[in-house]
Amino acid sequence: MGVLLAVLGACLFMGLVVIAVLLLRVLGAGALAAPRPGTDDEQPTEHVDTQQAAERREQAELEAAELIRRAEETARAVQERAESESALRASLAEAQAHELGRKSAETFRVQAEAEVRQLRSELHAQDARLVQREQRLEVRTAAIDEQARQLETRDHDLAAREVEVARRRAELVDLEEERRQTLETVARLTAAQARAELVKVVEADARRDAAVLIRDIEAQAREQGEDRARKIVTLAIQRVASEATTESVVSVLHLPNDEMKGRIIGREGRNIRSFEAVTGVNVIIDDTPEAVLLSCFDPVRREVGKITLEALVSDGRIHPHRIEEEYDRARREVEARCIRAGEDALMQTGIAEMHPELIALLGRLRYRTSYGQNVLAHLVECAHLAGIMAAELRLPPALAKRGTLLHDLGKALTHEVEGSHALIGAEIARRYGEDEEVVHAVEAHHNEVEPRSIEAVLTQAADQISGGRPGARRESLESYVKRLERIEQIAGERPGVEKVFAMQAGREVRVMVVSDQVDDIATHMLARDVAKQIEDELTYPGQIRVTVVRETRAVEVAR
Repeated sequence: MGVLLAVLGACLFMGLVVIAVLLLRVLGAGALAAPRPGTDDEQPTEHVDTQQAAERREQAELEAAELIRRAEETARAVQERAESESALRASLAEAQAHELGRKSAETFRVQAEAEVRQLRSELHAQDARLVQREQRLEVRTAAIDEQARQLETRDHDLAAREVEVARRRAELVDLEEERRQTLETVARLTAAQARAELVKVVEADARRDAAVLIRDIEAQAREQGEDRARKIVTLAIQRVASEATTESVVSVLHLPNDEMKGRIIGREGRNIRSFEAVTGVNVIIDDTPEAVLLSCFDPVRREVGKITLEALVSDGRIHPHRIEEEYDRARREVEARCIRAGEDALMQTGIAEMHPELIALLGRLRYRTSYGQNVLAHLVECAHLAGIMAAELRLPPALAKRGTLLHDLGKALTHEVEGSHALIGAEIARRYGEDEEVVHAVEAHHNEVEPRSIEAVLTQAADQISGGRPGARRESLESYVKRLERIEQIAGERPGVEKVFAMQAGREVRVMVVSDQVDDIATHMLARDVAKQIEDELTYPGQIRVTVVRETRAVEVAR
């Protein structure tokens, strides 16, 4: 604004100068146009006009000088005003710049203080963690030192006991020799002679007792001839031919091509990790062409995993969300298959009616094994054997079949209810309205309750016949499965644990925890505690790796 006023003042000054110059030129031109000197009569008039022109020119010059002076004064005033306004604006700009600098410095100071506070809080947190770690290390070091002192004390005690045992052994040898010499002196017999005399006496007594025993056995055999005949019939029934099958812990899934293996694995193993985490089934991908292996000790879980993977391979879309959807569908399908299996077992054994809950529990045994033997097939086979034996003994077959078919029902809930499967099955059968004779046959088949009926004895005999067949059971598999179940149980008893899967044939345990209940530090402590308890309770070859997975998911629905 000040510069603009200065320019306007300069322009005004130049305009006034130009006007003054033009006025002088006009007056000069008028003076030149005055009449020239002529006759004598005209000279006075011409002189007067010349004088007037000179006056007017002088007056015009004075006016022009006055205009120039005023223009100069105006220009100077405008210039001074412009300079003062420029100085004022410069001071205002300087003040604004100073204020902006002060505000920027204040903002920078606040930010710097916030960063310093944050760094201090982080340093305090790190110091706290370091202090906790040092405390844990001190506790562990003290425990190790205490164990070392105890071991050293135990070594000293063992050494002292060994010396004492050696001394007592020497004393016993001396005492034994002294006693032998004393006996030989008193009996006037050597040790060999005394031993021979004793053998003769014992042999005579044994012969007499054996004769009495043989006579009693023969009398008892004659008295129980009828019962013995029935037992012979039962022994003949035990030779009934039946299939000998054992369950495997591995299922083979055939693929349409080898490219499907890469899709099952997924990018950086994402799909296979998600599949194993959701289903708890280990996927083994090797060089076998167009096939993968599914390994799991739990047959129900393995069947659900197989159906899930078959659906994913058939559909072609394999990603974590799709795996969860197919897993839920497969789980429902396996439950429906269990119900159908229970109904088929009733049809095979000729049993007419049964409570729907008992049918569902019976069908679940289709995917359970006992020492490698399928439990549902074992029950059907036992029911047929019991029915045949009851018919030979002229007893109602239906009651014997029903009690034998339900005798292992408790194995469907052994993972959920504490106690013997015989007592659990009897309680379930009683709850759903089964006859007391059937309930007694179930609870007495392992002698936990004394058998009081022939049906209970037939149930025991059928159970032993079916389980004692060559190749029917495999004890090593049962111990392996029990070990894996115990591993899962150890981890599942911890607070905050959602799922537990024993993977890689028991060499790895994956523990899924709830992120809201278990933090990052607690996951490490949980893995250490589970590994320590497994070391203390179980016997196993090699190593078992415990992996605790803590996952946070955010799910929203777009409508």
